[in-house]
Amino acid sequence: MIKAETLTKRYGSITAVNELSFAVQQGEVLGFLGPNGAGKTTTMRMLAGFVQPTSGQAEICGYSVANQPTEAKRCIGYLPEGAPCYDEMTPKGFLDFIASIRGLSGAAKRRRMDDVIDRLNLDQVLDQPVGTLSKGFKRRVGFAQAILHDPQVLILDEPTDGLDPNQKHEVRNLINTMSDDKIIIISTHILEEVGALCNRVIIISDGRITTDETPDALIRRSRYHNAVTLQFEASGNPEQAAEQISRLSDVDHVETDSAARSVTAFPANNALIVTAIADMAREQGWPLEQLHLESGRLDEVFRSVTTGETVQ
Repeated sequence: MIKAETLTKRYGSITAVNELSFAVQQGEVLGFLGPNGAGKTTTMRMLAGFVQPTSGQAEICGYSVANQPTEAKRCIGYLPEGAPCYDEMTPKGFLDFIASIRGLSGAAKRRRMDDVIDRLNLDQVLDQPVGTLSKGFKRRVGFAQAILHDPQVLILDEPTDGLDPNQKHEVRNLINTMSDDKIIIISTHILEEVGALCNRVIIISDGRITTDETPDALIRRSRYHNAVTLQFEASGNPEQAAEQISRLSDVDHVETDSAARSVTAFPANNALIVTAIADMAREQGWPLEQLHLESGRLDEVFRSVTTGETVQ
């Protein structure tokens, strides 16, 4: 597993990471979230052995990152922020170089290179200088080097940064296929990736952990969880509908957006109100474009957790 114990990093008078402690087990995909400057990248660099902590310690698969750095790093595949590569090298030459550093040779080396080239769809750019590649292809080359030696632990800093929607889908599928028998930490600003990839979420703010939950538990903290939103056609009357909906026994309150011609009903005590509202809409013959049950909004929970304010 990955284990962090009171990890702290100070730069002069600035404390970037403040006594973080957590553990990640095999089969967990941990989403590591936080606003800019919260300490995400610094934490991942300390776990990867790239930055030494001011105090505290980290272990990778039982090896101390500080005292057994070579053994710990053998277990890690690390995709740093920006995925730096050698611009003058080709992807093929770069991956060959990384494979040699990782101790791969002969048939095993060829097999692993062929596998990651196929998984990341790099065939078309294998012989181009890395410096001439798009940001998306550079990111894929960086991802390829991280998984080349089939590591037990993956530490991925913004793995889909710069990828187009199709490429993001491919990389997410790849991460999902590897998640059962690996330990994966993903730092990301893209909240949709939490639901797509992660089974656990840690949110940090000002260098400290504020939240450690499953994505489902996190989204249930949203005030929109189990709310119902109705979108009306131009001929509809959202204000009149809102007044009728507000009379339902399990509805706490109703919010109307006249410009968007929408009404959102919020349940009392997290009750399920969608059936009662759908029945009312059908009985009243409301002209609706859509009616949907809200699962919750992660962006709202994220802002609330990291700012300490109730987000409306």
